[in-house]
Amino acid sequence: MSDQIKFIVDNLNKEPFRKNYNLITFDSLEPMQLLQVLNDVLAEIDPKQDVDIREEMPEQTAKRMLSLLGILKYKPPGSATDMSTFRQGLVIGSKPVIYPVLHWLLQRTNELKKRAYLARFLIKLEVPSEFLQDETVADTNKQYEDLMEGFKTLHKECEQLKTSGFSTAEIRRDISAMEEEKDQLIKRVERLKKRVETVQNHQRMLKIARQLRVEKEREEFLAQQKQEQKNQLFHAVQRLQRIQNQLKSMRHAAADAKPESLMKRLEEEIKFNSYMVTEKFPKELENKKKELHFLQKVVSEPAMGQSDLLELESKINEINTQINQLIEKKMIRNEPIEGRLSLYRQQASIISHKKEAKAEELQEAKEKLANLEREVSVKTNQTREFDGTEVLKGDEFKRYVSKLRSKSTIFKKKHQIIAEFKAEFGLLQRTEELLKQRHENIQHQLQTLEEKKGISGYSYTQEELERVSALKSEVDEVKGRTLDDMSEMELTQECDEKKSQYDSCAAGLESNRSKLEQEVRGLREECLQEESRYHYTNFMIKNLEVQLRRATDEMKAYVSSDQQEKRKAIREQYTKNITEQENLGKKLREKQKAVRESHGPNMKQAKMWRDFEQLMECKKQCFLKQQSQTSIGQVIQEGGEDRLIL
Repeated sequence: MSDQIKFIVDNLNKEPFRKNYNLITFDSLEPMQLLQVLNDVLAEIDPKQDVDIREEMPEQTAKRMLSLLGILKYKPPGSATDMSTFRQGLVIGSKPVIYPVLHWLLQRTNELKKRAYLARFLIKLEVPSEFLQDETVADTNKQYEDLMEGFKTLHKECEQLKTSGFSTAEIRRDISAMEEEKDQLIKRVERLKKRVETVQNHQRMLKIARQLRVEKEREEFLAQQKQEQKNQLFHAVQRLQRIQNQLKSMRHAAADAKPESLMKRLEEEIKFNSYMVTEKFPKELENKKKELHFLQKVVSEPAMGQSDLLELESKINEINTQINQLIEKKMIRNEPIEGRLSLYRQQASIISHKKEAKAEELQEAKEKLANLEREVSVKTNQTREFDGTEVLKGDEFKRYVSKLRSKSTIFKKKHQIIAEFKAEFGLLQRTEELLKQRHENIQHQLQTLEEKKGISGYSYTQEELERVSALKSEVDEVKGRTLDDMSEMELTQECDEKKSQYDSCAAGLESNRSKLEQEVRGLREECLQEESRYHYTNFMIKNLEVQLRRATDEMKAYVSSDQQEKRKAIREQYTKNITEQENLGKKLREKQKAVRESHGPNMKQAKMWRDFEQLMECKKQCFLKQQSQTSIGQVIQEGGEDRLIL
């Protein structure tokens, strides 16, 4: 009990109670004060309990506290008769009843706060069935239950978020980064809008682009639906094939099985199942029941303190000592018959343990075999779905592996050739893009130049003339093809030489271009670094200029002859504040000195008043005691003296 009171006092002296009790003052509390302390602890758990019990009837106080303790799942020790004693003790503020409640509440305050908070929303209001016949009441009750379920879901999500490790600083950083990215995107969109506004028919082009985007989104949605339907069809076909294979395997097993093997297998299964039902499962069930009974007994008992645990440990040690003494006595007697029986018992227990272990191993092996059979069936179905053939075995599988290796070698070679082609294609595609961009720039410059010179359309006319001349050249080419065929043999060698020269020159130019691009990229990065360094230096210079300006203003104000201007100086303000604080400290020290000097006489005077109060109380008690006794004479008080007249 002393450990329990010490724990209660220590927790009541901490935040948020701050009662400033010690063991003596707490133990000397009146029943009403003890109930108020209990009510304060309950109010910390549930703010609705924050009331002054002096303004409340004792029955209402007990009812309110019992209701909250029931919600918090507090179980008083003892039986139903002890429950009535507990209620009476709670009404009158009995210490044997209040102390365990306070100890239990202060042990798990945070957990009980959460339970009280959830109880406000999760304690279901029971509605009589005759009222639920009304549709309005039934709908309202259903909405109430739905809201309760919604609260459960939201509370679970909230608890998960609290324990997930997300910090507000990280979320703020993400939000600021997204806002910066949003600002950049807005600026980019504005720039693009300004560039588009200079193009003719830009509204119509924007409308067409918007329609294109909508159609692309619709196309993606339809493609997704198509893929989902394909997946559903694939799973349905898979399920059908799996069921067909199971049916086929079951028919095959039934066709190939003999009556003797079936009977033998059934007998083994019956023996195993009978052993499991008659021996293994009843033992496990009995053990589970014992464990459950023990756990229920532990749960029903009140919370144990350190003294209870020490007492239990001492009892356990005593019982272990008694057991060891009995074992020693038995070993001293050493009866031969009992020894043989114990040997047989040991052998029987070993055999039963082995039997149980083998049964468990057999059960695990059966489960493992069933899992492996399911996996084999799934893999077989997958291979059949891929190529529609049976699983290969033996020599066929080896031949298939060697064939697969040769195909893998060929595939690697072809894949390397394709990679080279892709690299060359990317190079050619990049060249084509550069040439197209250069051509568009030249065309735009040419159109601008034609408009300036007043000959717009000249290039178009030139192109038409070139097209006509091209047609003419085609006709001439047809005419001169015969001559070309004749001179082709002579020009082939020259063409090959020129082509090789062109290829070598193009390769050299391409390597030079890649080197130049790398140099340009490095120079750009260096330029960006220098630009950021320049901005940082400018910022530091401006900051130093501001500080220098402030220091100059401070110096001017400090050396100025104008007192009004001098008061604005930061040094004068700090000096003034220091002087004020020193004066305040001086006053406080004088006050402290006065308090110290008057502390002794004041304490002496207070002690005299307490002694006087005690003396008057003693006289009062004596007078009351004298009045209650049988009167022997008459006491007359005159002039500050007491006279007894017989």
